[in-house]
Amino acid sequence: MIPAVLICDDSNLARKQMARCLPESWQSAIHFAAHGAEALQLIKTNAIDLLFLDLNMPILDGYQVLSALKETQSSIRVIVVSGDVQPEAYERVMQLGAVDFVKKPVDASKIAALLDTVASERKSNPEAKASAQPILQTVEVDAELRDVFQEITNVAMGQAGDLLARLLNVFVKLPIPNVNLIEVSELHMALASVEDESSTSAVCQGFIGGGVSGEALLILTDSSFKDIARLMNYHGKLTHQVELELLMDIANILIGSVLKGLSEQLDMGFSQGHPVVLGQHAAVSELIKANSGRWRKTLAIEISYGIENYNIMCDLLLLFTEDSLKTMKHKVAFLLED
Repeated sequence: MIPAVLICDDSNLARKQMARCLPESWQSAIHFAAHGAEALQLIKTNAIDLLFLDLNMPILDGYQVLSALKETQSSIRVIVVSGDVQPEAYERVMQLGAVDFVKKPVDASKIAALLDTVASERKSNPEAKASAQPILQTVEVDAELRDVFQEITNVAMGQAGDLLARLLNVFVKLPIPNVNLIEVSELHMALASVEDESSTSAVCQGFIGGGVSGEALLILTDSSFKDIARLMNYHGKLTHQVELELLMDIANILIGSVLKGLSEQLDMGFSQGHPVVLGQHAAVSELIKANSGRWRKTLAIEISYGIENYNIMCDLLLLFTEDSLKTMKHKVAFLLED
């Protein structure tokens, strides 16, 4: 009997990629959900056997879905599919009842092996529920292309978060990347989430490769330095120079690993320029003023990192030149093919 499958991910691209990894005979028995709340509603009205679940989603994330299923003692087998590959993320989902964890981008052979395991378990369990019949429900950045950029950023962001988590032995809170094509006048709005009453420090690093160029801007709230120093086992006085070194360390980790993750998925290498400190202890609007004349219209990808139980928050903004869009669109075109 064909199992009823639910694929829950806020990325349309990720849902398509996951569905392609499933057997052809299963395609008519697949449900899709764009967030956790939608997934739980579908589970209430349909007898779902297997759930492929993303972690970072709006409304209800993957952890909340797993918690809800655990409370109801659901027999649905849940396989987490996420770009958040931190060791603690794996431990948390397994404790909440997931049967396995697959990192993005998905590996078809890994999925096939998992499906064989699930099929064997169902055969050995004659009391397993039968499946009900499912009910299927100039270059511009359109919704579909934005979804692709968001998903490949999600994977790269997860790799960077994993590196930071292992280095500091913490749990890094990963957001949903924000992708927009903006004018320079809108850049201040894109950074509004980090410009509150506190001051910030920032590092900018240019990158170029294969017809794509841009700048990576890392912005760290000044209130973060105390906890960053503690996590890096620095117990001396936080001087201006020490804070500068901590800022550069965080920038090297996050900018380097995110660009590496993007380059691997886009199949192109990026050469990185020397990092430049835009300023310390200033408002975000002041930090970007010197370069704003060069940015004009840009594809902006915003990632906000936080560390659980610590007062640490930084924003990573990737700014791609308008000329880069044509090349990037060509690079990801194969991902959009049905």
